Amino acid sequence: MNQLPITVKKRKNRGDGAWGYAFIAVALVVYALFTAYPVASAFIISFQKYKPLGSTFIGWENYAETFQDSLFWKSLRNTVVYTVLTVPVGLLISFSIAILILPLKKFLQTTFKAIYYLPAVASGVTLSVVWLWIYDPLPAGILNQVVHFFGGSNQNWLGASATAMFSLVLMSWLSSHGTAIIIYLAALLGIDDSYYEAADLDGATFLQKIWHIVIPCLKPTTLFLFVTGIIGSFQVFQNAFLMTGGGPDNATTMVGLLIFNNAFKYFEFGEAAAQSLILAVIIAGISLIQFKFLGKDVEY
Repeated sequence: MNQLPITVKKRKNRGDGAWGYAFIAVALVVYALFTAYPVASAFIISFQKYKPLGSTFIGWENYAETFQDSLFWKSLRNTVVYTVLTVPVGLLISFSIAILILPLKKFLQTTFKAIYYLPAVASGVTLSVVWLWIYDPLPAGILNQVVHFFGGSNQNWLGASATAMFSLVLMSWLSSHGTAIIIYLAALLGIDDSYYEAADLDGATFLQKIWHIVIPCLKPTTLFLFVTGIIGSFQVFQNAFLMTGGGPDNATTMVGLLIFNNAFKYFEFGEAAAQSLILAVIIAGISLIQFKFLGKDVEY
């Protein structure tokens, strides 16, 4: 008699488990088809001379050619430069804007969040058309008009090696901050007011509150945005593809664009797969280093 409730409970738990698997079945199928299978296929193809009808196994040759390819190292260097120049500055801009929005009334907060998030909703092609107009090498270009106003000369911003990378970096600085701003605002609203009240009693200034209260409390948020920002920056493709095509003289060729060109321009699918896996290993390594050295005293 004492074992009957236990048996019923076990059967009930088994039924709950079956329903749980049923609810996640669709997500698992989607993950298997569009994530797990492509990754496994890329791993296999990276060891082949890929052909639609009968591929040839060539071992580590694709990896060896990648490491001997000067364009790969140049694209990796371009990606690192782009990441170093955009991610930290982008976080600083997002954090500063979130601080400025925080004291506003709720309606104004919502309005500014919508305004800053709007570029993330807009098509990348649309944004690129706008920025191509800004960088137009003719005097009609907005940026050249500003330069002329201050007495400067006409510049071919996207067509010169000296300014092409800076143009993409500037484009990143002045757009795509909406998500980080919203996340920072949510974290700022979660800070207990008692911290600020104690700081006021001690006579702390605005900057002291930022340094001793806000920044430490937002460290988990900053780490999350920093890691995801670097991952996204290392995978950057759209800006370089639409704005410069990787030129001039491969000055803006990123690793993502190089992989795309090898796969869909030169049909070197095996080499492109090898490069994508190398990029994945680099991103994973950088992320682990970030968590190891920046996440020591971070609590979630």
